[in-house]
Amino acid sequence: MVAGPELKKIIVDSQAMVRQGDPRGALSYLQSAAPQLAGYVDFHMNVAIAQRALGDLPAAIKALNNALAIDPYAFMPMLSKGAILEQMGDMRTAAQVYKDVLRIAPPDSDTPASLRPPLQRAQEVVDEQAAAMASYFRDTLSPLMQEHGGESLGRFEECMDVVAGVKRVYNAEPVQVHYPRLPAIPFFDRSYFPWFETLEAATETIQGELQSLMNEGLPGFKPYVQYAPGTPENQFKPLNHSDNWSSLWLWKDGQPQKEAMARCPKTTAVLEQLPLADQPDFAPTALFSALAPHTKIPPHTGSTNTRLLVHLPLILPGPAGFRVGNEVREWRIGEAWAFDDTIEHEAWNDADQTRVIMIFDIWNPLLTEAERSMVSALLGTHRDWLAGAGK
Repeated sequence: MVAGPELKKIIVDSQAMVRQGDPRGALSYLQSAAPQLAGYVDFHMNVAIAQRALGDLPAAIKALNNALAIDPYAFMPMLSKGAILEQMGDMRTAAQVYKDVLRIAPPDSDTPASLRPPLQRAQEVVDEQAAAMASYFRDTLSPLMQEHGGESLGRFEECMDVVAGVKRVYNAEPVQVHYPRLPAIPFFDRSYFPWFETLEAATETIQGELQSLMNEGLPGFKPYVQYAPGTPENQFKPLNHSDNWSSLWLWKDGQPQKEAMARCPKTTAVLEQLPLADQPDFAPTALFSALAPHTKIPPHTGSTNTRLLVHLPLILPGPAGFRVGNEVREWRIGEAWAFDDTIEHEAWNDADQTRVIMIFDIWNPLLTEAERSMVSALLGTHRDWLAGAGK
């Protein structure tokens, strides 16, 4: 085997020949040392450089495959292979290689400036081919889908987009309690909640009390995010202790907030008619959530998939949206929905005025009564265990 310094000299010399316009000489020089260098990734990488400069792209691919046979995770040979396949017009294979490149690419902060343009191009090719594949799926399968026109195929359409790569897979990621074998459903069908009609019929009543609060400057509203000093803020740093996302709680961690209830007696009465989650010291929670103009709540996940959150839009002064997993929706005044907040979700208010919705939690309807009882007991037992820490 050639020692490290000797290998480096051969590679540096061959690269200089390529830069000087003599790729054939560089290739001959490398091939003369091939018996001693065949086990080195850098040797095959530089053979590929010379072959590419000579315009022999299939030979360059062969050399890169030799490098990847030694180290399947060799970054530069993989990136070069994608670029050459793209140069050859084989965009679909290039996209597959580029996907692997992007998986092993260093973080942006550690990426040399010289590599950023080719990595950006790799992402563009992956995105372009994903969009083309998704379009191909729809064009090809549309006639068959029309044969099932009376059935809901929303999940299948999302499946096609995930296979194509234009959408990603979102699973439930509870911060606190994960209940196994519950399906990760972004928005639950309204049929689970016949009482939505009672809630929605009370929209004007709730709006009336909220408007009084708005007229008074939102008394009692406090920043929704209030991390203690030393707590990692992560994506919520811009909103920590900020009035840009504020709330007035009617129930918090299962405890009635009497002052807020006194301000909103009619709203409280409406909520008391509904099947709120009942988890002593944890739920229900119910609040008005105010999002300032041109403010975004970053992607995050909630505490447990044993519950769902219900939204009721009350004040929508302009464009505002909400995403759970791959599904994006716009609020409509007086139209409620229930979603699993342990699936990544985010919200934004692009309007020039404050957006306000009501939020409260309910049990996941796929749990049995026995399971609900045991989950409540588990939460309390877990709290007691943590309270005994250090004893």
